[in-house]
Amino acid sequence: MDAVSITDVHKSFPGHWGRGGVYAVKGVSLNIPVGGVYGLIGPNGSGKSTVMKLLVGLLEPDAGSCRVFGLPAHAPANRREIGFLPENPYFYKFLTGEETVRFYGRLCGLRGAALRVRTRELLELVGLADARDRRLSGYSKGMLQRIGLAQALVQNPRLLVLDEPTAGVDPIGSRTIRDIILQIKEQGVTVFLCSHLLEQVQEICDRVGVLYQGCLIAEGSVDELTRDEHSCEITLRNPSPELLQQIRELAGDAWQGSRPTRNSLETVFIRGIRARLLEQKNSG
Repeated sequence: MDAVSITDVHKSFPGHWGRGGVYAVKGVSLNIPVGGVYGLIGPNGSGKSTVMKLLVGLLEPDAGSCRVFGLPAHAPANRREIGFLPENPYFYKFLTGEETVRFYGRLCGLRGAALRVRTRELLELVGLADARDRRLSGYSKGMLQRIGLAQALVQNPRLLVLDEPTAGVDPIGSRTIRDIILQIKEQGVTVFLCSHLLEQVQEICDRVGVLYQGCLIAEGSVDELTRDEHSCEITLRNPSPELLQQIRELAGDAWQGSRPTRNSLETVFIRGIRARLLEQKNSG
């Protein structure tokens, strides 16, 4: 049984002032196996958030079915199985990090020692143990996203639904959140996320769906979607000009040129920060 099974789902919304309705989702079908990370990508207005709201039971489809662990997405039994972090979560800024996690834990029925242990575990998982007594009004955007992850995990859900989890977060914070998602995956939790940051999706997702104008126009593993059947890339370390010339001659008309391997700006940024921290540690 898959964690998520969405079959031929349609969803429309009525228009305003007598105008025609808007079709947000048109015949979307996808399956997410237990323990996988699925990324849904697409431009703004493509229907990503609608699919996500259908999945967590905030909306019901006009047609088709949306099931979570074999039950309808809106079934009351799924409330404990799904953790949800919206794109712009709202928290009580006067609470501390620890108080926030405990508040959501109580909403989920946790009490006493079990709640204290779970709160400590989650704050350590998201890297906020040292900021547990700081009020959320003093948290950065990245810290707020991580406390949002903690509240979404407080009841030990089997499915974690994340809407733009790294939106507005700096590269270091984004890397931290992605590492947390991979840790969550290792614990057997299924993750469904929406994002417009394609490189991040490519790094952490097992399967990806591409949504455009409410339709799923492509879907598959990252390898399947990114593979180019008409070209092959060969990587050489410190090749001599003579070796490159030999390869060029052997390739003949198939040779399309060569260029140095390049890192992303994010990789350059992260490496630079780490090198600086290491330098400071060694000099101190």
